[in-house]
Amino acid sequence: MAEALAAGTQLSVEVVFSAAAGQAQEWTLQLPPGACVLDALRAVGLQDSACAVGIWGRRAERSQLLHDGDRVELYRSLLVDPKVARRERFARQGARGAGLFSRQRPGGKAGY
Repeated sequence: MAEALAAGTQLSVEVVFSAAAGQAQEWTLQLPPGACVLDALRAVGLQDSACAVGIWGRRAERSQLLHDGDRVELYRSLLVDPKVARRERFARQGARGAGLFSRQRPGGKAGY
């Protein structure tokens, strides 16, 4: 792989951003060797985004160098703490409509 980069080939990088739940945008870019995360964001017009950035699910700085095949991801902030959301969902559904015992056989004891 180092030989391919030395020969002057382009890096193939994917940028992924989800502006809202259920909406994802993906771009596949060809960048020069030595490109950083910020270069990839500039190429798709997201350099001014205040979102956190990562590569393959791990937080990264915008100055981090990219490698061939990297996936740059922008993370929007959570609106609700996942634990709180789960508690609220459980309260709405009730104990019998959610979780492990939601499909028990008719007439069966609770928990079996």
